[in-house]
Amino acid sequence: MKKIILSIAFLSLTAILFLPSCNKQLNQTPKYGLNAETVYKDPANYINVLAKLYSGLSMTGLQGPAGQGDISGIDEGFSAYIRVLWNLQELPTDEAVCGWSDPGIPTLNKTQWNADDGWVKGMYYRIYYQITLCNEFIWQSREEKLAERGFSEAVKAEIRTYRNEARFLRALSYYHAMDLFGNVPFVDENDRVGAFLPEQINRTGLFTYIENEIIDLEDLLLDPSAAPYGRASKAAAQTLMAKMYLNAEVYTGTPRYASCKTYCEKVINSGTYQLDDVYQDMFLADNHTSPEIIFPVVYDGLYAQTWGGTTYLVCGALGGSMVASNYGVNGKWGGLRVTPQFVSKFADSTLDTRYMFYTPGQNLQITSLSTFSNGYAFPKFKNKTKAGLNGSNNAISAHVDIDFPMFRLGDVYLMLAESAFRLNDQGTALQYMNLIRERAYGNSNFNLSSISAQDILDERARELSWEATRRTDLIRFGQFTGGSYLWSFKGGDVTGIATDAHFDLYPIPTADKVLNPNLQQNPGY
Repeated sequence: MKKIILSIAFLSLTAILFLPSCNKQLNQTPKYGLNAETVYKDPANYINVLAKLYSGLSMTGLQGPAGQGDISGIDEGFSAYIRVLWNLQELPTDEAVCGWSDPGIPTLNKTQWNADDGWVKGMYYRIYYQITLCNEFIWQSREEKLAERGFSEAVKAEIRTYRNEARFLRALSYYHAMDLFGNVPFVDENDRVGAFLPEQINRTGLFTYIENEIIDLEDLLLDPSAAPYGRASKAAAQTLMAKMYLNAEVYTGTPRYASCKTYCEKVINSGTYQLDDVYQDMFLADNHTSPEIIFPVVYDGLYAQTWGGTTYLVCGALGGSMVASNYGVNGKWGGLRVTPQFVSKFADSTLDTRYMFYTPGQNLQITSLSTFSNGYAFPKFKNKTKAGLNGSNNAISAHVDIDFPMFRLGDVYLMLAESAFRLNDQGTALQYMNLIRERAYGNSNFNLSSISAQDILDERARELSWEATRRTDLIRFGQFTGGSYLWSFKGGDVTGIATDAHFDLYPIPTADKVLNPNLQQNPGY
């Protein structure tokens, strides 16, 4: 079976659909009214609820692609975790612009958002919805509850594995909260839902909390070779830790490059992953077969439909003279393009296989955000298999089969290269940079003999484009705000202008700030 986790993706904590693990039918209803105690007294239900936690990264509610959304106050398709994360990480950077006039899109393009911005609120509430679900599962699967319910030792051991995965998913969402918002409300499984106002934890304190969680989980999660596809393994936890340490100076004021290097080496030395032979293959409809992807967010055109996620990344990038069927879908949304500053990163043009721009009828320069022909198109994600076949649902709708590679080995190689470079280990830095470049060019003709910090940042742009890393990378290198690096429409100007440093963080949404006097707003908002 391609993606077994999808068979139970549409679940809630109060309405479990009792589906066989190998059956993808979704037209079933609960047999009887359920509450938490009813759900959790049956050990077979724990994997069902865990599936809801995983699907919180991909799906938007109980009925795909729309109809019973998890979060109100925002268009359901706009509220998808990957879609809001991608927008906040890519649209304010040189890697992407979007031509739509939907509220919040122009302000993201122009670095002009505020505390009432819909996309900012969408990300914030999606993160905390996910954390709340994880907290409840962790509470219900704690040792006291398992003993109280009289489960066998074998059942307890299985549920402990699920609990540890829920802890990883919670840590991942807290990482996104820390990266995007800084000082945020903090709740764990011991803070029961009810009439209380969460305290705010500072960024350094949250970093320490996540670090301690991952250190504990590292030896509790399944080995990469044993973890089912789409579920978190030790390597996923180690990759998250590496990303934390790479940005530790931003988060805490103290660099942790040696720790980043150590955790990258753990992932590499596991021997489970290897670079995909063909770069494009990691962004196709059958990318679940890639040996490089460490932790995917799973989608399926038939059984996990959403207007967010990779459907957005495929259809949103198509317009003009592009033919939708060439990309395995039946619609063009005409929104997403790239800036000329990003295109200029590819000095060797089509010799680099990561150069995927569509240029017929497209202008390099962007003078109008709303005109699709302004800016090269960038159809990096394609709903086609390696054999050139369409994704499973092309005949019905635009929904795609492409999994989003949240963590992959190419990023680990580049994190190792950067941390080694910052530790004055030029040899290791060159080794892993050149492994990435050899895959990109197909040979060693374009290997580097020395590298600079800018070389590393530019290589990350080429390698990890449109994978929701660019804002974080630019902040680490001091180029996201200010005027040292400008791109089209940065700050709202056609050629780009300097922006204020307070935009390095997103604001706490006004509504949450009003409801909870314990929260202090980020400076500048």
